[in-house]
Amino acid sequence: MPLPAQDLDALRELFLDPVNPVAILDAQLKVLSANAPAAARLSLHSGADLQHLQTTAGTRMLAWLKLASRAVSEGKRQPIAPALAIDREHKAQLTLYPLDAASSDGACWLLHADVRPSGTAHEGGTEAQLRQQVQQLQQERDLAYQQLDALMDTMGVGLATFQQDAGWLQPRQSKRAAGPARQGVASLQGIHRNMVETDSLPEYERLQKALKSGEKIEIRYAVRHPEWGRRWLLTRIEPGQLKSGQRTTSVITLDITVEQLAQARSEQLLRDRDLQTERERTVLDSVLVGIVTVGRHGIEWMNRSACRMFGNDLAAFSGRPISMVATPEPDHPFRQARYLDELAQGQAQTFECRVKALDGREFWVAGNAVVTDKAEHGRQLTYALLDIDRRRQAEAQTQRIQASLQRIIEVAPLAISLFDARTLHVETINQVAAALAGRTEAELLGASPEDLFGAETGPAIRMDMAAALRANSVTHREYRWHQGGQDRVWDARYLPLNPVDPAVPASEPERLLLVATDVTERRAADAARLEAVIAQRELLVREVHHRIKNNLQGVAGLMQQIAARRPEVSEVINEAIGQVQAIAQVYGLQVGSQGPMRVVNVVTAIAGSVRRMFGHPIQTSLEGRMAEQAQAWILPEAEAIPIALTLNELLTNAVKHSPKDETGGDVRCAMVCEPEHVLLRIVNQGRLPTDFQLAQVPGGVSGLGLVRALLPRRSAELQLEQHGSCVVCTLKLTPPGVSLQNAP
Repeated sequence: MPLPAQDLDALRELFLDPVNPVAILDAQLKVLSANAPAAARLSLHSGADLQHLQTTAGTRMLAWLKLASRAVSEGKRQPIAPALAIDREHKAQLTLYPLDAASSDGACWLLHADVRPSGTAHEGGTEAQLRQQVQQLQQERDLAYQQLDALMDTMGVGLATFQQDAGWLQPRQSKRAAGPARQGVASLQGIHRNMVETDSLPEYERLQKALKSGEKIEIRYAVRHPEWGRRWLLTRIEPGQLKSGQRTTSVITLDITVEQLAQARSEQLLRDRDLQTERERTVLDSVLVGIVTVGRHGIEWMNRSACRMFGNDLAAFSGRPISMVATPEPDHPFRQARYLDELAQGQAQTFECRVKALDGREFWVAGNAVVTDKAEHGRQLTYALLDIDRRRQAEAQTQRIQASLQRIIEVAPLAISLFDARTLHVETINQVAAALAGRTEAELLGASPEDLFGAETGPAIRMDMAAALRANSVTHREYRWHQGGQDRVWDARYLPLNPVDPAVPASEPERLLLVATDVTERRAADAARLEAVIAQRELLVREVHHRIKNNLQGVAGLMQQIAARRPEVSEVINEAIGQVQAIAQVYGLQVGSQGPMRVVNVVTAIAGSVRRMFGHPIQTSLEGRMAEQAQAWILPEAEAIPIALTLNELLTNAVKHSPKDETGGDVRCAMVCEPEHVLLRIVNQGRLPTDFQLAQVPGGVSGLGLVRALLPRRSAELQLEQHGSCVVCTLKLTPPGVSLQNAP
């Protein structure tokens, strides 16, 4: 009868039996598959046809198989044939099982041979005995698998087998429930090259080469799994050999991600600690304070400043007591070994002592000692030392400088006083400044600016002090005091003094220094030199103007001679002579003046020159609200000649167009003085053309054309109008063409 299906897996395990032959036969008794003992002992090779067996044992086995297969097919109990002699030492007991229960003819048979030594009594085997044997083997196998599964689940190990001739063997499907850990281990077994991290590819290649060559090796590498992310794996290759002589290779893969991360974290912490220690050492090496670490066995470490203080490098002091640089005093802080035991952790002991360096220098240091307790180094004493010799030298030098400065302040011919920046009260004052106030130095300490400089000048000086403090820079002022019956001039400078304390903002001065110098004589000398320079300049200017006037008059005389010889051009030449004479009159006025040129003097001089030139009477007058102050109107030097030439042309034009008979052709020239402007009004008898317009007069070198060209446009206006039988010409002059000044 056919075996139950649940026993088929167990029967297949019989193929792994290294002693007894097992074979699978088809309906024609052709060998489909056989294990190694079957092939070796019964000549049952895979693909062999039992119909053609030539041996006597083979003939008997074939006859038995035919009878047994017929009996099994008919539903009878499978017969047990007599022992089949294999060789002189062994015989086989054969049993035949149908493997395909669904087939009516038993399409496939399992042949099992129980091989025993010859002469051994065989206990009649039955189907029940074989099944019991199979079940016992199955139980032992299941127990081994359970133990192996438990071990793999606990350790997170993946296990596979590789054979050089067959490749990877299909792994057995475990009957245990696959939990998350088991799934993770299983998923890490099928590693492909594209899953391996780039940095681990060389190690992975070594693993593949070792697998193919059957070399024992252990490799660590990183992979990027699609489900489990980045993982670290440890794969070990263990080559081996079965009892049958077949070579196999066991590949064990262990997920060591946690261990790898822990190791990497530990290494990173060590690197970070070393880096932090190095940074701390670098910082300590850069400070100016000497740092020395002392343990129970002497100096362990010291920074560069301490090496410079002690006169050698760390190698010269390592492991030696710090007292080697102490001076002979028995109570020297460097000899106090009790600090290491008595001071509490973090407690500091301050001191000042002398140090004798290895190069022979002796100097004072101020420092403290602090106890620290570290597990890796034990209890340590750290000294922080500051060289105060330089500080003492600097303090002494500062005191000497301050004393010298105080002596200079006391004997200097300057009024020096120091004020508090907040109250502006005197903190320090020298003899010269005290004499200026008329009191002693002691009386003026704490005085305000009003107490020091008086009720009239004090408020102004207080304002100047406040402005100097806001500016936070040197401020220059000049003051006049009545002292000793005369006015004195003092040149003063304010200098805000910023505090030395770095905690106080530099923008807030702490004190204000006032330094004043009596410059009365210097100012008088400067004024005298200035007056002398001005007088010399005026003398030179008058001399130049006098020479220009003389030269112009000489030119006018030459032109008159030419006009006399050339009557046909005498009119044009006479007009030019008038212009030259007008310019000469201006320079003549500048020669005799003691100040700026006045308008009334220019009008009088030009009117007189035209009168003499043409022999025609010209009446001049002063009118307006400021007629009595006509001398107050002055002409700038740059405007004097254009105004003089304009006035000369206007008067000449009026004389030319006035009647030459006895009907009264006098020309009147009035200067109208008003507070805002000056009017020069020229009136003569005559008549303008009917359609006359001053704007249409073309420019030229004479007459109204010259006037339009000479007049300053921004400060002069010209009008020419017909009033009855007279022509009135008005020239209006406004600042800056003229300016108003107090009359001398």
